[in-house]
Amino acid sequence: MDGAGWSRTCVALVVSVWIHVVTGSPIGNTTINCGSASGVVNLGPVDEGYTGDVELVSGIPAGTSVTLESDLFPEHLQFVELSFTPGETTATVRTQKPLDADVLTTTDRVLYYSIVCGNANKYKNSRRLIINDINDNSPVFEKKFYSQTISEIHAVNTEVLRVTAVDADSTPAFNLLTYTYTPETADFSLTNSGSFTLMRRLNYNVVPNYNFIVTAMDSGGNSDTTSVEIIVEDFDNLNPFFSHSLYQAVIPENQDGVLSEIKPEPIKAQDGDTGINMTITYSISSVSPAEYQANFNIDSNTGALSVVASFDREEMDSSEISVNIQAAQTDDPLKTANAVVSVTVEDVNDNAPEFDQSNYNVSLLENSPANTVVFKAVVTDKDQGGFVGTLQILPESTSFSISPDGTVRVINPEVLDREVTETFVFQIEAKERDVPNQITTAQVTVNLLDENDNSPTFTSSMYEGQVFKNQTVGMLVVKVEAEDLDDGKNGEIQYSITFGNNDGYFSMDASTGEISLAKIIPLEENRVLEFPLYITARDGGTISRSTAAQVIVHAPGNSNPQFLQKLYQGAVEEEQEPGALIVKVNFLELSSEPGTLQVTTEADKFSISQTGEVKTTVKLDRDDGPHNYSVGISISDGATTDTAVVEVQVTDINDNSPVFASSSVSKSVPEDTEVGSNITEVVATDKDSGFNKEIRYSLRGGEVRFFIDPVSGMVSLAGALDRETTAAYELLVVAEDQGCPARSATAMLALQVTDINDNTPTFSQPEYQVEVSETEAVGTSLLRLSAEDPDEGANGRVTYSISEQSPSSEPAVFQLEASSGILRLAQPLNYSEVKEFTLSVQVSDGGSPSLVGNGSVVVKVKDVNNNPPKFSKERYDEAISENLASGASILTLEVTDIDEDGFSNGHFVYTSDTFDINNQGVVSLKKDKTLDRETKDSYMLQVVAVDQPTDGLSATAQLNITVLDYNDNTPQFPNIPYPLEILEGEYSAENPGEIFIIQTTDADIGLNGEVTLSLSPPHPIFSFREDGMLLVVGSLDRENTETYNLVLQASDKGSPQRENITTMRVSIMDLNDNKPEFSSSSYETSILVKDAEKGKLLLTLRATDEDYGNNSLISYSFSEGHSPYLALDSETGEVTLTSDLADVKEDTTLVLTAEATDHGEPPLSTTARVVVNIRIASLVDGVAFPNSSYDFSLKENENSGVTVGQVSAFAGSDLYEVSYGLRTHEDLFSIDSSGTIFSTKELDKEEQEWYILDVEAVDTQMPPTSAVALVRIQVEDVNEPPEFSSDNYEASVFSIAPYKTPVIQVKASDPDVGDNSDLVYSLSGESSSFDVESTSGQLFVVSAADLGGKTVTMEVKATDPNGLSATTTVKVVVQGSASSSDVTTISINQLANIVERKIPELEEALGKTLGWTVNIIQVQNSGGGESRMLRASVKTLVSFVALDNDGAVEPQEVAKKLQSESEKVKAELAVVFGNEIDFDVETNSQSSSSGSSSDQTIVIVLGVLLGVTFVALIVFLALFISVKTSRKQKASDRESFDINRKAEGYTNMNFQAASTNPDLQFPVNPSKRRAEDKDMAQWERPDENRTSNKDSLGVRRHSNSESDESHTSAL
Repeated sequence: MDGAGWSRTCVALVVSVWIHVVTGSPIGNTTINCGSASGVVNLGPVDEGYTGDVELVSGIPAGTSVTLESDLFPEHLQFVELSFTPGETTATVRTQKPLDADVLTTTDRVLYYSIVCGNANKYKNSRRLIINDINDNSPVFEKKFYSQTISEIHAVNTEVLRVTAVDADSTPAFNLLTYTYTPETADFSLTNSGSFTLMRRLNYNVVPNYNFIVTAMDSGGNSDTTSVEIIVEDFDNLNPFFSHSLYQAVIPENQDGVLSEIKPEPIKAQDGDTGINMTITYSISSVSPAEYQANFNIDSNTGALSVVASFDREEMDSSEISVNIQAAQTDDPLKTANAVVSVTVEDVNDNAPEFDQSNYNVSLLENSPANTVVFKAVVTDKDQGGFVGTLQILPESTSFSISPDGTVRVINPEVLDREVTETFVFQIEAKERDVPNQITTAQVTVNLLDENDNSPTFTSSMYEGQVFKNQTVGMLVVKVEAEDLDDGKNGEIQYSITFGNNDGYFSMDASTGEISLAKIIPLEENRVLEFPLYITARDGGTISRSTAAQVIVHAPGNSNPQFLQKLYQGAVEEEQEPGALIVKVNFLELSSEPGTLQVTTEADKFSISQTGEVKTTVKLDRDDGPHNYSVGISISDGATTDTAVVEVQVTDINDNSPVFASSSVSKSVPEDTEVGSNITEVVATDKDSGFNKEIRYSLRGGEVRFFIDPVSGMVSLAGALDRETTAAYELLVVAEDQGCPARSATAMLALQVTDINDNTPTFSQPEYQVEVSETEAVGTSLLRLSAEDPDEGANGRVTYSISEQSPSSEPAVFQLEASSGILRLAQPLNYSEVKEFTLSVQVSDGGSPSLVGNGSVVVKVKDVNNNPPKFSKERYDEAISENLASGASILTLEVTDIDEDGFSNGHFVYTSDTFDINNQGVVSLKKDKTLDRETKDSYMLQVVAVDQPTDGLSATAQLNITVLDYNDNTPQFPNIPYPLEILEGEYSAENPGEIFIIQTTDADIGLNGEVTLSLSPPHPIFSFREDGMLLVVGSLDRENTETYNLVLQASDKGSPQRENITTMRVSIMDLNDNKPEFSSSSYETSILVKDAEKGKLLLTLRATDEDYGNNSLISYSFSEGHSPYLALDSETGEVTLTSDLADVKEDTTLVLTAEATDHGEPPLSTTARVVVNIRIASLVDGVAFPNSSYDFSLKENENSGVTVGQVSAFAGSDLYEVSYGLRTHEDLFSIDSSGTIFSTKELDKEEQEWYILDVEAVDTQMPPTSAVALVRIQVEDVNEPPEFSSDNYEASVFSIAPYKTPVIQVKASDPDVGDNSDLVYSLSGESSSFDVESTSGQLFVVSAADLGGKTVTMEVKATDPNGLSATTTVKVVVQGSASSSDVTTISINQLANIVERKIPELEEALGKTLGWTVNIIQVQNSGGGESRMLRASVKTLVSFVALDNDGAVEPQEVAKKLQSESEKVKAELAVVFGNEIDFDVETNSQSSSSGSSSDQTIVIVLGVLLGVTFVALIVFLALFISVKTSRKQKASDRESFDINRKAEGYTNMNFQAASTNPDLQFPVNPSKRRAEDKDMAQWERPDENRTSNKDSLGVRRHSNSESDESHTSAL
């Protein structure tokens, strides 16, 4: 039969089946052949499950019977039977039960039977009924529960178990099953053959068992499920492990017992094979430091770590102890785990702080400035953290302070005067911050070292001696004595006669100060020879100080007694006890007989002693007695008498207190008194005089509203009064005199504030409002007004009145009672005429003048309702969206009412369960309602408006509401088959494949209901046609993608757009085109001979075929290699042992090639390598470190890549390799394959000293084993040199700068030490010009006199305690532009040592005022011979140079500007020294002062001529000696002598002084003077009274302001 014939036959069969199904006729009509043998007749096909007629048999010969018999398969007759009536020519074969193709699988779903004719030949007519299989059976698992136990070392890529489900359908299209399981895991895979394959290594400790639900599903979606349990059996291949590799515990020192708090949790170890969970024993393997091994114990069963011997943390090098603990399995002690317990011995505050010395005995130079470091006390505390607390000085000292670091510094340099206090003794206390706050003290003794800051001081400025006729050589004439409060050499005094011993009559002992007669003086009768000697006392200081005094030696001949003055003056304080010294008179008596002294007047009150002392004999009262007395005195030797007068002034003392005339004063003050007005005068008197009677007044109390003139006592008003706030004041007047101490007295001043009418009455409200019905009766009380006035009496009484009514009327509508404030209705009201009245009301007080307050009253007239409301429309039409929010407003119904209140009190009546209308006419959707157009699209309401709640008038309107569509419905999908199917193949947009048409719906209308289909995201293979047909437009390959899960999106065109999504699966039908693939190209396993047994599973080969059905079925075989020990299951791929390997005596490796072949046509295959290691030795010994911990060290600041150390681990067999890895600090360290640890970054010990690493070693066993070791790395300190903040410093200084002048401070820091005070500064080379302070780095001047205009470069070095150093360069420019003639001097009333410490601030202050750069070159005391103790009148000279852009400024110009800007200068100086500062400009003027030698000599008439001659001789000698002395000055000690020099100071200006006595001029050789100035390098203290003239020689000339030098006096 050709192809066309087969086509016609197939069409006929299809049509016949269709006709049969439709009409119920038999499947086929046949004609029986009873006459001869016939061929097989095929019927059908027909779907299984069919019941009814199978065939209608005709052509049966009459009288012939037919029977239904089996044809090859007797069991097929169970489905059909024959219906035949003898004699009939037809028969019917019908089903006796539904046809079942699944039973007929052996005959390929063909039912065999035959119809046999009953004649003699019994011809058989064979029939073949073809039955179509349909998917009428669900898969059925063979078992409802599968269980398999496997070892955790089960080989990967081998089968674990297989589940089997059977689908009774007979055709592959319906009986091929797909297996899936839940929950899915990466540990297993499930093939469509039902095989569970292990995909990765098992770990019992992670998952001890797996439970899955497996689903078998046929292509029609029919399915069955079963439960699968895979139990993982633990294998003893792991060492025990600790829950943490590092534990941390803390225990206080002095305490033992169990470590209760161990972090992160208590110590616990367990068998790594948790399923076996062998018991563990604990032990301590080591302790670091080892000496503490005996201090710990661990419970072998529980692992509880305890301290059995307590610690003393202070005796430990470190508070951290590492306890290495080990856990071992009881069945195998070699299986161990290690961990470290870091035990911190916590400090207990059980040690008191300690000073490094119990007694500090330190020396300090007196006059040291503030912040000078005295010493540093080191406080230690053996407890952790050292000393943490406070330091203080006991008792609290104003002289010294102590900083938290123990540095004791000077805070009050004023008291550092060794001459006042030589030694300071105090305690320093260290007190802990933490309880129990232990305290330790140390005693400090500060011994002040002497500084030569005191000049020698003579006991008298003038000494007198006498030489009489009984003179002898060597006799003591007079002894002078000077004191120097300094110590040692600074206080050792040498005396000398500087001037006046021209004739050599006298000699002086340099040590004792005794002046002796060196040769006999020729005395003259009736004449006194006078020898003025100028003496010097010089101390032995390195820079010495000196003081001068005068000694006058009288050498009289015989003469009469006489007073040296005719008038003497003295003073005495009143009330002194008798015997008070007033004055000592000087007199002369030359005779051998002493004269008699007596008082000639006022003898009852005064007396005179024989030495000339005038004293009181009674108490004197200045207040009640004379203020002055003239006391006559006389001296007589019996022959002659001389008289004189002593003027005595009685000085006042403050012995009387001020006295008020009255102790209490009362006064009235009107409250409107102007500020500044006088109120009253309160005065007191004092009987004393002078300052003691001057009285100053002050007030106490009065709330600063009153002021008293401090001089006159007049009390005045300082602030405004308000009686209503305060009605009375009590003031205390204090009168205090100006005496010392002051005396005072008090008096009470009571002030009463009287009232004035200063408050306007005010209404309680600025505006009153009242509402009155227009029908209210006349006379009705409407309102009571009230007002207040805080004034008193009539000033506070008020009356009420109406000042204006608006609108006005006649008569007035309202009436206000004047006294009560009641407002009444006086006339009837009419709302239609006036709706509101405004009344202006007034309230007046009774004061004079009267004050008036204003207010207002608003009276509203109430109306009566009589007009109905009215809608603005009769009908309202409104359209709203169906998505209108609940409670939203829709529109407002406008209603008007011409009555007074309009529709304000109205309401609406309506019926609606959807809408609300409030009283304002706002129509809104009810809050609990929503609209749905798809349910109801319009509403109509009848609304009635009523203007009042009761008896109201009404109006009616209609409201129509239309609901508009809103896109609130999502497109809906129809039911879509799952999955959709299509054959794989080549499709395109031009030739697409149709899959399924999808028609969506949307309940919205318009664009909201128009739906568009799309794939999300768009797919390159699938698309939609406009009619909803899903198309394939690309190539499909089932082996690449078996199914496509598509996301279908249906979107409408509304706004906002709505969309719906669903998923659908497109399943691709298969073609056979893939060969099997092994899961691995190589399989390897190992086994111990002792574990071998016949049939033992070694591994499972697994191959997969991407094809489907029979094409994916695989058979396994060995294609190359052969071993008698191995067998391979062709279906499962299992490789098993064929024997127990008893004949294997050495390690053997078997290598074979396995082949997987599929069942396709033609069959495809692939191969894989199989390796089986047969070993004699154990395979399960795990990797291990020989040491549980390692200790390494690394120096800080090393470059990255430095080797830290090496660890090593060993595997259980040489078959395996070991690799290393870090678990911690991977960012700082790395480890290579040999176990060598490297640093990857530079480390800093100051940031972190210790690092703890967990190093893991892993071997290559299957499964692999691992071990962890602890590595401790200590970062060691490296001593780093100090560093200067700058490599170069620059500074400048004047060449005339004095010793110790600060130049610049250099600063270095040491990163190791951290305390800069530990650095020592020095100059790298020697320098005679500059030096540096070793502790502070302050560079200062030694001598720069010869460096003017030069630049000096020095190298300063800073050295740390370990000898490392750093250097910096200092460049100093020495300016020589200023000379001594450019110096300006001012005096300041501050101590010199205070000024010296504030030189920078003083320079800045002067420079700021002058506008020039100021450089101070000298600071010196002023006040000759005055020690630092005598500070009643302090005066310090400051010499400086002022510089502008052109150089030094003339001193005259500087002085002029200082005087013109004196107030500004004082203001700037006050910032530096305080408000009491004062200054003067020291002018350059010569003064010549000559004392009257006539007052010191007795003129004797007989010696006038001889005296004149002698004076001339003395002048000549003085000139001669002066010139001689000048020539010898260079060889002398280069000191300029001035008898009245009062102060000395340091200077580097080499000025020489010449006498300013106009009678004695010493010529100076200018060139010689300059040479002497250049050679001199002395430090001098110039006289405060010295002034300078600027001349071409730069010479300073000095004057003696007290006396001229006189060598003789004529009698």
